[in-house]
Amino acid sequence: MGSRKPARKKVVEQCAARVMETVPLVMRFIRADMRVRGSYEEISVPQFRSLAFLDKNPGASLSELADHLGVTRATASANTERLVQRNFVDRCDHPEERRRVVLKLTPAGKEHLEATRAQTRLYIGDLLTSLSDDDITQVEAGLSLLKQVFEQSADST
Repeated sequence: MGSRKPARKKVVEQCAARVMETVPLVMRFIRADMRVRGSYEEISVPQFRSLAFLDKNPGASLSELADHLGVTRATASANTERLVQRNFVDRCDHPEERRRVVLKLTPAGKEHLEATRAQTRLYIGDLLTSLSDDDITQVEAGLSLLKQVFEQSADST
């Protein structure tokens, strides 16, 4: 029994390394696809990430968006301004804190985000068609578990 724990620890560490190798690869692929296809009406990856963040966090502040994107408030503000100009985001003052800006997706922003996600899903789906049904089932199961682990971690922070 004692030798099983070090073996499990090694397998867990190898799995963690695989996650760290795979997730950036997938994200680079998605970003490259967004740039190459030009089918997102010239929306940048940071703008897409902003829309996705605001979809999950309506009423977020500019500071919260900047933290999510890993950029300065000035950069987030410029990024947001372009989204406001395209009528994808509403920016208004917080009712109780005059210096705080509240950000929300507009219906057009939500529609654009959904269209972008659908197009990316189609492209990824095309790539996955080369896998067997069993492989697809394994990928789905693994991703579901991974999502669950990270959601639980996010909920506890």
